[in-house]
Amino acid sequence: MNVAPLQTLWRALQRAARAEPHRPLLCQGERQLTAAGLLAAAERTATALASAGVRVLALAAEDGPDWVVIDLACALAGVVAVPVPPFFSARQIAHLLDAAAVDAIAGRLQAAGPAPAFRPTAMLLPGIELARRPSPPPAGMPSGTAKITFTSGSTGTPKGVCLGLEQQLRVAAAVATAVASAGIRHLCALPLATLLENVAGVYGALLAGGSAHFDQPPRGQPFGIAPVRLPEAIARHRPQSLILVPELLCGLVAAARAGWTPPDSLRFVAVGGGRVAPRLIAAARACGLPVYEGYGLSECGSVVSLNTPAADCLGSAGRPLGHVQVAARDGELVVSGNAFLGYLHDPASWGQTEVASGDLGRLDAQGYLHVEGRRDHLIVTSQGRNIAPEWLESELLAGDLLRHALVGGDGRPHCVALLWPSAPEVADAALAQHVARINAGLPAYARIGAWHRPTEPLTPASGLITGNGRLRRAAVAAHFADLIASLYPPAEAAS
Repeated sequence: MNVAPLQTLWRALQRAARAEPHRPLLCQGERQLTAAGLLAAAERTATALASAGVRVLALAAEDGPDWVVIDLACALAGVVAVPVPPFFSARQIAHLLDAAAVDAIAGRLQAAGPAPAFRPTAMLLPGIELARRPSPPPAGMPSGTAKITFTSGSTGTPKGVCLGLEQQLRVAAAVATAVASAGIRHLCALPLATLLENVAGVYGALLAGGSAHFDQPPRGQPFGIAPVRLPEAIARHRPQSLILVPELLCGLVAAARAGWTPPDSLRFVAVGGGRVAPRLIAAARACGLPVYEGYGLSECGSVVSLNTPAADCLGSAGRPLGHVQVAARDGELVVSGNAFLGYLHDPASWGQTEVASGDLGRLDAQGYLHVEGRRDHLIVTSQGRNIAPEWLESELLAGDLLRHALVGGDGRPHCVALLWPSAPEVADAALAQHVARINAGLPAYARIGAWHRPTEPLTPASGLITGNGRLRRAAVAAHFADLIASLYPPAEAAS
């Protein structure tokens, strides 16, 4: 057993076992684990993995206590854990299995079904089978890799980010300290394969002596909590903390405006994964949701900066947490102090001490981080104005009128937008009023000069959005290039 890298978390669990031996720390319906139960289950599962000779495990179990048990067991046994995102396509999953040289799967692959080369060999935990395949050649990964988190990437080919245990636990400890989350009751709203939920949510709660709770999933949706079910789940579990992406926050604000009342148990709701318009944060707070924006990178183990009740600046992503340092170099955010080990099969990236984020941003005089978009998405108008399209898109998407928005305008005199409403019955007149209202609050150079409502829906099958609903910007821009060009009069289109 390799407990040394896990000492901080193991000691927290041992303290909890002594102080409150009967209090459950991981809860999902009738499946509940105390600290002692979690320790024992992780150790038994680690022994099983070691006995089976597993080296790299694809973690595809349903969200819940057993997912956490297997995750910790991998760390104990020195097995590389590869969480399988539930929104990955069959092709992406196949790439993940081969790129990471996965030799075992715990659970069932949702998108691909049983992988043909894998054969069930044993039950790892009740209801969770272990499937094996002949050991593939070792993957090209840096020494010390404990977890590989795959990101979709703009090309749609997942990219493996290699992390050690230390990087993950430093993030969890920094979040727990910043939020003052001793004994916190956390509800996992995001899939556990999402690094943010795995590290900041579960590890952070356990390090702080708190508990992690999982909703009982309906058949067919064993990962995360569906947006339509989230308000009721929050009301039932009465958590003190949540982690959300902007889309889920929009849904909660819409539910609150429709009559749902957030429970008074909520103390801290973090939102990240994309730029959030200050108006949406303000609207959420007005509805009784204590929402705080943050910023993170998989290459830094997740959270880098976070607003908190003790240090909050609306419109920023908060101050960098104590485990990292952030600088802006030529407008790009560079993070040091908790850099990843490197990318899978990319030795040139191994052993670096800092991460060039690719994000444009700045630190203000009070130390708050302002993220202004991606360097590679930057729009430079024909008038020489630089505009991050995510800024305008976040303004357009604030509220519940739109599901997707794409802003373009590079090399053109003004910006244009493609708008996909949240429901078919949304009238064009309502969209026009919405754009006019947004434009009224923007500087002249950043206003939307024209917009169009495409009739073609966006689906993961089309390759235009990811499985979790994010636009694939380059693919959408290329697919609708003629339509975007048509939004400019001939004289402007040539400029």
